[in-house]
Amino acid sequence: MSYVIEMLGIRKEFPGIVANDNITLQVKKGEIHALLGENGAGKSTLMNVLFGLYQPEKGQIKVHGKEVKITDPNVANNLGIGMVHQHFMLVQNFTVTENIILGNEPTKAGKINIKEAAKAIEDLSLKYGLAVDPYAKIEDISVGMQQRVEILKTLYRGAEILIFDEPTAALTPQEITELIEIMKRLIHEGKSIILITHKLKEIMAVCDRCTIIRKGVGIGTVEVSETNPDELASLMVGREVHFKTDKQEAKPTEEVLQISHLVVEDSRGVAAVNDLNLSVRAGEIVGIAGVDGNGQTELIEAITGLRKVKSGSIQLNEKELIGMKTRRITESGVGHIPQDRHKHGLVLDYTIGENIALQTYHQQPLSRKGILNYKNIYEKAKSLIKEYDVRTPSEYTPARALSGGNQQKAIIAREVDRSPNLLIAAQPTRGLDVGAIEFIHRKLVEERDKGKAVLLVSLELDEVMNLSDRIAVIYEGEIVDIVDPTQTSEQELGLLMAGGQRKKVGETS
Repeated sequence: MSYVIEMLGIRKEFPGIVANDNITLQVKKGEIHALLGENGAGKSTLMNVLFGLYQPEKGQIKVHGKEVKITDPNVANNLGIGMVHQHFMLVQNFTVTENIILGNEPTKAGKINIKEAAKAIEDLSLKYGLAVDPYAKIEDISVGMQQRVEILKTLYRGAEILIFDEPTAALTPQEITELIEIMKRLIHEGKSIILITHKLKEIMAVCDRCTIIRKGVGIGTVEVSETNPDELASLMVGREVHFKTDKQEAKPTEEVLQISHLVVEDSRGVAAVNDLNLSVRAGEIVGIAGVDGNGQTELIEAITGLRKVKSGSIQLNEKELIGMKTRRITESGVGHIPQDRHKHGLVLDYTIGENIALQTYHQQPLSRKGILNYKNIYEKAKSLIKEYDVRTPSEYTPARALSGGNQQKAIIAREVDRSPNLLIAAQPTRGLDVGAIEFIHRKLVEERDKGKAVLLVSLELDEVMNLSDRIAVIYEGEIVDIVDPTQTSEQELGLLMAGGQRKKVGETS
């Protein structure tokens, strides 16, 4: 059997941790090969070894049967290996073309020939059905489009083997469908793809084979056509996983959050939230379902004090929040798991212990008279790291050194541990594996059962249907209907999310 990539007996160590322990991965030409594992299992580390970002302590790498030493990403590029990272490596105020040619600029008479590069990029974009404007600025295009730019970056450099690291973590359902079509087109053109993921649905839909890693150790490789999601989940986490959250019927009581006639503008001054009415009661989970970009972000930012409100009212336990500073809102009893963990959830250069203390560092016992008590801070962090299974060498590790999923678990630990009256969970399981999703869902239900109000905002329809006691459908900044998850279907929700069957909801709904 000939393979385009062979990684044989790879071992990679970091201080205090063995990230990859004697792992073997063999990829055939023209296949989509999944690399499956829990958060922190060592998937990204293994691919960073293949891409030359890390050097292994042991093992060998073969490309097209020939042993190679990949000392840096330029060597990987020259061998036809390209990598699309989970967190994009793009300069926001550069154009698409400027980003793609960066470090590989075509010159004419000593000058960079942007026009020639843009034409080559346009041709590549057409060939693979990527529909990217070479002159658009990165800051002006969607996350899905930015990902396409990263794909074009690898193709522009002649990549034949593409590594996708958690490519769907930040995409909408429609963008995921489009990405799957792009991957199929790449395979049709003779490329080979390694897909790092823990989304079992995507593996079943698009992959040929799957290699499973558990806690840094290779468990084995299976043919996708001969397996099923249940088997893959148990191979990944080492136990049976329950996809449906087991919960009692909700017993909601008084209103905790009351939003009336809310109007919030986006950064262009256009009303993104438009006369929105919604209430969340103690002891219930209200899920917001909607296509991305229908005002969800602006709504959350308005409640948490991160964005100014044009008009309307937001009350927490009958107390007006509009005009309050963010810390005052937090101290009033609002917890916030943000949808962008890097922008609003973490200080990446702080330790994971310091990040876990971000909401409470100014309170006893974490500080006294303005002086931080680091012993208490790190003891508290250590107990939450254990409780929430945050995979980190220690509580002193910088947040940026953790995998995306483990960063998310640390944020959730910080917010849920405070047990706020209102917990806003925006994309709470983005980038998490099935075992972690099961755990986080259980935690959200526990908060509900303690009599807390939970507002869940997620682009994952099955998550909204699985967790919610009521589902509020948002369309063009309005709640157009509130439905019972036991009395609806994904099809009906999809129709409402697209603006069909509209029924504007009053503030008492």
